[in-house]
Amino acid sequence: MSPLPPLREVIARHGLSASKALGQNFLLDGQLLGRIARVPGDLAGAEVFEVGPGPGGLTRALLQSGARVTAVERDHRCLPALAELAAHFPGQLHVIEGDAMAVDAPALFATAPHIVANLPYNIGTPLLVGWLSPPWRPWWQTLTLMFQREVADRIVAPVDSEHYGRLSVLAQWRTTAKIAMPVHRAAFTPPPKVMSAVVHMTPLDSPAGVSLATLERLTAAAFGQRRKMLRQSLKGVAGAAAAMEALGIAPTRRAETVSVAEFVALARALDQ
Repeated sequence: MSPLPPLREVIARHGLSASKALGQNFLLDGQLLGRIARVPGDLAGAEVFEVGPGPGGLTRALLQSGARVTAVERDHRCLPALAELAAHFPGQLHVIEGDAMAVDAPALFATAPHIVANLPYNIGTPLLVGWLSPPWRPWWQTLTLMFQREVADRIVAPVDSEHYGRLSVLAQWRTTAKIAMPVHRAAFTPPPKVMSAVVHMTPLDSPAGVSLATLERLTAAAFGQRRKMLRQSLKGVAGAAAAMEALGIAPTRRAETVSVAEFVALARALDQ
């Protein structure tokens, strides 16, 4: 098999440039891309779902690992470059032109894939929340996702820390989340204004007797007024005061001091 051309050459030949409107920033460092592709573990023969492959930097690293990749790309300008990559790895890459927010991703796979993606910044959080939604256990095996460092810190933040908030609870009640590696802004073309990080998430059994809708409603109220005590921020949530009393959660506490387990217990009490 002939060697792959450098990514910079591919981008230049196809006249590609990162679209700010699509939240694109291209990663070109082959060694870094290889490290990201190794985060989920051995991918030889595994199914992988990638969102926003762009010119195919991470895609080629995944293909080189032996993965069978299904990629959704909204930017039609990138499709010829991805077609070249598919020809280089026969039978390993399937590219779908479309919006990842609209594609029925679970229907694309017969078995649970790993999701590995340098997510467009403007849709990263909505996609993650969607992947954490029912049914559970999920249709995917693991998540290995690039986010702005601020978002990554919120996902993995422990209770009573600076970044702990609604996203922390929604991520950690159903997954084990950790930062796999930081990524400097200089690694991207063009460099974004912020640092990034790769987050790796593995699913847990979903706590019984509690719904995502209730947990979302509860955390939205609690962290929507995070400087206020719970008795004030949860005043509009029916049953919250009685549930806190029954669980021994002082109404004078603030949301950032309430653990994931305590939020889950509150949501369960509200559902019952």
